[in-house]
Amino acid sequence: MAAKLGGNDDDPIVDINITPLVDIILVVLIIFMVTATYIMEPSIKVNLPEAATGEATEATSLGLMVTADGTLYLDGVVISEPALREFIRAEKAKTKDLTCLIAADGGVDHARVVWLIDLVKQEGVAKFAINIDPKTVEAGRGGGAVAPPAEPTPAPAGG
Repeated sequence: MAAKLGGNDDDPIVDINITPLVDIILVVLIIFMVTATYIMEPSIKVNLPEAATGEATEATSLGLMVTADGTLYLDGVVISEPALREFIRAEKAKTKDLTCLIAADGGVDHARVVWLIDLVKQEGVAKFAINIDPKTVEAGRGGGAVAPPAEPTPAPAGG
């Protein structure tokens, strides 16, 4: 209704035309969507184990990860055990309250995860957390408790 047929042309236009505003907003939205794909950082795919109980942790100083093939990463970069020990000692000298977030693929041996926790504790890091993928709790399943894995059935006795 920006223009009226007939009538007096001396009347001021008091209607707000929002078409240019909508056009600008849509262009900004398209620019945001296109640039958002370039901002995302590539990550290492790890299949985290699920748990019904878990809570978010604050920003950590060290992010340690073990992949299914046993490769050790520190903040997304491959690292060896001696280099990790040296790095932790250097960070411990800078920050007394050092925290490690440990993520391990679901296929990693339990012993490998325990070895990593032991390594971190040996270097004097008292605070660490294990990264999990929070499991969605189904409605009506008794508070979301996770059932333990089924125990193997014993072999029949006798002969």
